[in-house]
Parts: sequence; C-alpha cells; structure tokens
Amino acid sequence: MQLKGRLEGRRVLFISYNGMLDPLGQTQVIPYLRELAKRGVQFTLLSFEREAAFEGEGVRKREELKRQLREQGIEWHWLRYHQRPSVPATIYDVVAGIRKAKSLVRRNRIGMVHARSHIPATIALALKRSLGTKMIFDLRGLMAEEYVDAEHWRKDSVPYRITKAAERRIFAETDAVVTLTERIWPIISEWEGLRGRDVHHEVIPCCVDLSLFNFSDDDRTKRRAELGLGDKFTIVYSGSLDGWYLTEKMAEFFAAFMRRRPEAHLVWLTNGSHDRVKELMKTRNVPLDRFSVLSVPARLVPSYLSAADAGLSFIKRCVSKLASSPTKNAEYLACGLPLIINAGIGDSDALIHDWKAGALLEEFNDDEYARIGTLIETMAAQPGARESARAVAERVFDLQTVGVERYAALYERVY
Repeated sequence: MQLKGRLEGRRVLFISYNGMLDPLGQTQVIPYLRELAKRGVQFTLLSFEREAAFEGEGVRKREELKRQLREQGIEWHWLRYHQRPSVPATIYDVVAGIRKAKSLVRRNRIGMVHARSHIPATIALALKRSLGTKMIFDLRGLMAEEYVDAEHWRKDSVPYRITKAAERRIFAETDAVVTLTERIWPIISEWEGLRGRDVHHEVIPCCVDLSLFNFSDDDRTKRRAELGLGDKFTIVYSGSLDGWYLTEKMAEFFAAFMRRRPEAHLVWLTNGSHDRVKELMKTRNVPLDRFSVLSVPARLVPSYLSAADAGLSFIKRCVSKLASSPTKNAEYLACGLPLIINAGIGDSDALIHDWKAGALLEEFNDDEYARIGTLIETMAAQPGARESARAVAERVFDLQTVGVERYAALYERVY
C-alpha cells in the first residue's frame, strides 16, 4: 500500500530505549524508519545511547550515523542511557526523556509518538497528557513478566509493581498497541487498562530484510569448504547463549542426533562464551570435529546460514514468551533452512502446524529428539525444501510486505 495524502509529510516522534549505535538497535529500528520515510513519513528519532557513544571512536560513529539518517529523512536525537542503580537510573532516564521529547514535539509540531517498549511508552504517555499527542505502544514483550521469568524480579518486588502500574496507565490511554504475536492479544486485551477499550491493534512480528538474508550457493560452497563440512548434515544455531536460550538442551539434542547420524555437524554462531559451548559439547561426548563455534560480523551471518541444512532454536517456555517473536526463526527461513524449534513460543507453533516450515519439539527427551531428528532429515532432503522455507519467510516475515505495510496501515488509522 501507499500512504494516503493526509499522512504525507506528517512528523512522528519515534522513541527507542535501544541505542542506535548498538547493532541490535540499528537492525531492529532503522530499517523500518528508513522504509516508512521513503513513503513520506517524517521521523524524529529519540534514542538512549550507552557510554561508548560519547567517547572516542563512538563519537565519530555517532556523527556518521546521524548524517546517514538525515539523508534518509530521519532527524536523530539522543540521550545517555543510565543502567545503575536500576530503578533510580530508569526514573532519571524517563524524566530526561520527557523533557527532551516535549521540546522536540513543540519545535517540530509532532502529532504522534511511536513508543518502542515500556520505558518509551511511559514518556509518550506524559506527552499525550500534557501536549495531546496520539501514541502507539509498540509492545516488544511483557517486560515485568520477562524479569520474573528470568528470575531477576519477584512478583511482589518494587520494580515489578512499578512496571505493572505504569503498564496499566499506558494501556488505559494509548491510541494503539502493537504486539509481536497473535497469541498474546486475547490475553492482554483482558488486562486492566485495555479491558473494554476500543483501541487500534496490529500484530507485527520481528521481520527481516529479505534482500540481506537469502540463500547463496556460492556462500554455501565457500563456508562448507572453510569449515571442512564436506557432505555432512549441518545444523546451525545463531544467537546468544543461555538466559532465554536453552543452550544445554540444544547441545543435548545434537548429541542425540549425532548418535543416529555420526557424521553430523553443529555450527554455533555466537558472540557468547566459546569455552561454555566447548564444555557443554565435551560433557555430552561430542568430538571437537563435530561442531564449530564462530563469532562473525552480522553482515556475514546469512553466508554462514547458507552452509547449513537446518536451523536450531530452543527457548525457555514461560508466560512472557507468548509475546515473543524470535528473529532467528525468520533469518533461518529466509536463508532456506527448515526449523528445529520447541513448542509454546509466541506464534512459532503455527510455523510448523500451518506452514510446515520445520519440526516442533514438544518435550525434551530422547524419544522426541529421535522423532524430530528423523523428521528434519526427511524435510531437508525433499526437493525444493529451501524454496519452501524461503516462501514462508516471504509470507510471514518480510520487512517490506509485512512489517512496513502493517506499520503504514496503523499510522493511517491512528494519525
């Protein structure tokens, strides 16, 4: 769709608590803003940057990114992110954010604020109350529940109660809510603040730029030769270790898979501890020549994904993960890899049940590992397997036709 004339040239304040100098902030925020800007939306971006952005090489990178964004029609402003002590630091950031955002809204005559996650939404709510701006609460996850599930907070703790109280106020006044999954909406729409409200809602999963993530025969040949893979069946895991990611279970699954397919290989693409991976594999009797651990620049990740035959991702199953859309699933599919995933994470079950995009693990045990191993080998060997996986990415996770289109439609409804 193309934006209607009434939205052309309107300015939106986009607030992100992710730093734009962090690769995660750049990949998750800027592609959407860049594409929406091409359609006529004028963005003022306010982000919270970590200390590295204000010293040494970080200053040069910051100014270069500011210039690039300006050329793309995005005006970027930043504040320092403060981490400790946790609650006072966050309160300080919110107060500073409100002050800065108010000046930007007044100066640029901004009519709508797009708040990416809870802290920016708290700032957006203050603007709505004082200046009458409309707001979109882009709910990236259930913040309070995530901290409880990660065992950082207790449900009776002060940070939990503060976060839930702020969330209720945001839900009660926001003009729109974006969720990452269909599955979470019937749950939170009954929560205090949203219950009974007629609020705009859009589901926008974590999407990927399909022009960057795609399968390459040349890269497959190059990377498999580099890693000495030959014709070994190769599974890849790309991402962080531990925390939400069940690193031990993934190692356990591969050890079971290798007992059936002794020549199989597991590639770990991670910036996490390589020693941690090696120890996990050693304790499961996986020889050194049956796995690789690599840290590669983000731009090379698609190249290494092309070398694999299936993509692996096991994530902790808990309440907060009903709202989660793992980006790695989209990246695997975009590079033609069928998925090996566990049940109960956001809308991911539908990728298997509805789209036949891989194998879904119901329980962590040897029988399930054997079933999933057989299934994924069969799927990967089918003619057109890569094309089928890619087609799912195009239908479900395309940055352009899914992410940008849905944001554009929501902007029209709200503004």
